[in-house]
Amino acid sequence: MLIASSAMNSHAALFDDKEARKKILEVEAKSQSNFEANQAAINELKKNLAATDAVIKGQGLADMQNQLEALKQEIANLKGELELANHHLGTTQQRQKDLYADTDTRLRKIESAALAPPVEVVAPVALEEADMKAFAEADSLSKSAKHKEAFAAFDGFLKDYPTSKLVPDALYGMGYSQFALKNYKSSLVTHQKVIDLHADSPKVPDAMYSMANSQIQLGQVTSAKKTLRDLVAKYPDAEVTPNAQKRLKTLEALK
Repeated sequence: MLIASSAMNSHAALFDDKEARKKILEVEAKSQSNFEANQAAINELKKNLAATDAVIKGQGLADMQNQLEALKQEIANLKGELELANHHLGTTQQRQKDLYADTDTRLRKIESAALAPPVEVVAPVALEEADMKAFAEADSLSKSAKHKEAFAAFDGFLKDYPTSKLVPDALYGMGYSQFALKNYKSSLVTHQKVIDLHADSPKVPDAMYSMANSQIQLGQVTSAKKTLRDLVAKYPDAEVTPNAQKRLKTLEALK
């Protein structure tokens, strides 16, 4: 009986060991499964963290890049404004220099004018005396029949005293010298200037009479008659008019 009881006790103990092992194995398996699941979850979390970190870093770089571009643009704008300001400054400085130079030049001119000796003003009477003297010399040569010298003297007078009141007389004298030198065409042109340029001069009748004489020498009788008729009609009281009438009568008598 004791043996049977011992055998039963041994069998029960053996059963208990199997159950315990089974339980242990189950616990170990469950623990392993839980460990693997946790490990997978940890790995997934790490992946998510890495992806999130990459996204964050990418966004940060993009933001930094945008900020950098904005700073570059701002620097470019500031450079442009600085260059424009420098240009305006340079222009203003140049204007100031030009103004100072112009002012300095004007002041120097004023100072020079103040320090310069007074300019001697030639009285109009002196000028009139000079042109009268030059005309008298030319007229004297003409009256002395020195026609070549007289022509040169009258020509010089007209160049030296172009505004003299004696210009009509000098023109007439030069034309007379040309006629005496048998330069009839030149004489005709010179006397025509007296008529065209100095219509109010007392020398116009004399110039017309001399023109008629040049026209006669050139064989322009018809033109000479017309010139003499105009002279008699326009200047009936001129000193030369009686001679013009006689010359006209002679021409009209010619066939």
